[in-house]
Amino acid sequence: YEGLQPWEIWVSEAQERMILAVEPEKLNELMGLCREEDVEATVIGEFTGEGLLEIFWEDNEVIKLDMKFLHDGAPRIKRSAVWKPNFSEQKFEQPADLPRVLKQILSNPNIASKEWIIRQYDHEVQGCSVIKPLVGFMNDGPGDASVVKPLYSSDCGVVVSNGINPRYHAYPYNMAASAIDEALRNIISVGGDFEKIALLDNFCFGNPEKPDRLGPLVLMARACYDASVAYEAPFISGKDSFYNEFKLEDKSISVLPTLLISAISVIEDVNKTITMDFKKSGNKIYILGETFNELGGSAYSDVLGLKSGQVPKVDFEKGKKLMKSLSAAIKKGIVAACHDCSEGGIAVALSEMAFSGGLGAAVCLKNVPCPGLRDDVILFSESNSRFIVEVSKGKEKEFENAMKGNAFAEMGITTADKKLEIFGVNGNSRLSEDIMELKERWQSQMF
Repeated sequence: YEGLQPWEIWVSEAQERMILAVEPEKLNELMGLCREEDVEATVIGEFTGEGLLEIFWEDNEVIKLDMKFLHDGAPRIKRSAVWKPNFSEQKFEQPADLPRVLKQILSNPNIASKEWIIRQYDHEVQGCSVIKPLVGFMNDGPGDASVVKPLYSSDCGVVVSNGINPRYHAYPYNMAASAIDEALRNIISVGGDFEKIALLDNFCFGNPEKPDRLGPLVLMARACYDASVAYEAPFISGKDSFYNEFKLEDKSISVLPTLLISAISVIEDVNKTITMDFKKSGNKIYILGETFNELGGSAYSDVLGLKSGQVPKVDFEKGKKLMKSLSAAIKKGIVAACHDCSEGGIAVALSEMAFSGGLGAAVCLKNVPCPGLRDDVILFSESNSRFIVEVSKGKEKEFENAMKGNAFAEMGITTADKKLEIFGVNGNSRLSEDIMELKERWQSQMF
């Protein structure tokens, strides 16, 4: 604006502006793009390598600061951060009626269908949707991620996904790492490129000036760094919302420490995308990844009223290797359907794949990679870096070769009888339910 003083321009917080660092040989191309899009762009300076910040106004030097002072001259705020682990393994008997538990979990608002709110918004601007939020033979199953094709003239697509689970708040590091792992799993599940993933964070916290609030934030930020480096997925943006507290009599109550992770990736050919719904009866079903006794913060623990347990951890090395292998297999066209295991574990993932595809499944837990766990733990543990995959007839060997070096196992087959049948590690029937009844429970929050 006219009349601004140099210092006002320098410290102004006017919105919708950004600064770009551009290589000189690419400057003309950038400026051309800006002109095409009617975007104001101005060259304001260059890097000199002299270690000084020099600002000029009409040929007058108005600022000259040493970069060391800029980075290290300002006094640093020191705060205390405290976190105390609160882990204890609560022993409990395996429920006799696992179908009832599964139905309760499917109707949990965090897991149940979000169609009632998805349908309220325009999620198909310009008609370039490749994979919508809802998928399956009736277009009402829970997709893992959405894919759009920005340009009509290109088959290149953009994949967008999310990961969140505030129920893991008792272990902030694990919660953050799990949210990142989930967002990446969702990208891979639809055919996104693992080599071209970027992340965004959204922190929601109480008062960070309080040591017991700041402690979880520090641990979650550390997990974000570790996961980003391990998965080679940079954070390109993010936001935070702090001081979310209110007073009730003499108590100050904070929101649960929560981190939402969004992920974005590229898929070179949208014609090679896949969805999570079962496609054809007689196809083999595989479980990818290891299952551990990790029920802390799970939907299963919530239903049973359990207040303790191990929150899922992330093995970055194994997770990265598995996701890269699966991504390559999907690109080759040897995967018919893929769904990540998250809230509700294997049992919920299988249920969703079945009723979304209108097909049944018969699976056995005997071969699931796990260290001697009970049937209910295998079914409902929320261990990270796991997928359920459907492979078409004739492509089983090719798929198994593609997954060599990773933990995986064949666990069953898709069927035409519209029943989800699950057999325990000892071969006994644990669950035999009509998939449409399971779907009805999953959609119960809509009405």
